[in-house]
Amino acid sequence: MPTIIGFEGSANKIGIGIIRDGEVLSNPRHTYITPPGEGFIPRETARHHQKWIMPILEEALQKAKITFKEIDAIAYTKGPGMGGPLVTVAVVARTLSQIFNIPIIGVNHCVGHIEMGRLITGANKPVILYVSGGNTQVIAYSQNRYQIFGETIDIAVGNCLDRFARVLKLSNDPSPGYNIEQLAKEGKHLLELPYIVKGMDVSFSGLLSFIEDRANNWLKGDKYSKADLCFSLQETVFAMLIEVTERAMAHCGSDDVLIVGGVGCNLRLQQMMDQMSRERGAKLYAIDERYCIDNGAMIAQAGAAMFSKGITTPLSKTWCTQRYRTDAVEVTWVD
Repeated sequence: MPTIIGFEGSANKIGIGIIRDGEVLSNPRHTYITPPGEGFIPRETARHHQKWIMPILEEALQKAKITFKEIDAIAYTKGPGMGGPLVTVAVVARTLSQIFNIPIIGVNHCVGHIEMGRLITGANKPVILYVSGGNTQVIAYSQNRYQIFGETIDIAVGNCLDRFARVLKLSNDPSPGYNIEQLAKEGKHLLELPYIVKGMDVSFSGLLSFIEDRANNWLKGDKYSKADLCFSLQETVFAMLIEVTERAMAHCGSDDVLIVGGVGCNLRLQQMMDQMSRERGAKLYAIDERYCIDNGAMIAQAGAAMFSKGITTPLSKTWCTQRYRTDAVEVTWVD
């Protein structure tokens, strides 16, 4: 029963999780929250991670009731993500690996989300919709890879929602996407917005520009509320994602679909995906915000899967990369 500690810090969340034989022993995290109308930039996010990484590490070890003598390997997010935050976490992981003479494993952030989803739900080889602030991909396992069947050709769906939340000056606490979801529940009028699906790929930048340009005029006329705009945006972008996911399921002959990534804990997205799945006689697997949102345990779980096949990373290759494709990882641990 190997014990793996995972370090995640690719965006605005710093998280450290400890996994032992598929059991989450601890999984604390801390989020860098900016004022309404503002996003987070790499430099300030890295400073946040530098401030919180040691307190989070201490909390993770205390909650798991273990010491580094009991840890078999250290996993860290190698990429993709923001350069400054990634390097901040990697430096700590590398240092601990050398101090305690523990093997280190560089993990693909996207694969971490997938492996955590598979662990929590028990899904084996589902079609995967991976949706977050920086990534939007439709994925399925084939030939020792998590193959990308479709993706965004510009911005990610989470980035689209976050940027519109800034236009409306919504709070970033706990996240702009969550506050859009809550406001959308009050929406009554569905506006027709650009719907851009190109084969298996989706595009959100034109839709975002369209609704941003018209938001102030719509709100001034009192015909539409902020809730109406959030409702319309959600319904449109989620419908696009459901369409390409269903097409991938048909192509792969799959009866299972798994949603992972920060946007994956949106209950409206889960509801729409569940309806499509039931109409196909398929099953939806989804997880809540504990494991959907970036966390250390997902990196630990991916690291555990790699470690089980004898995969570790030489110290000379424990660098970070902002661009690290999901399908660049050889997946040898899936039957």
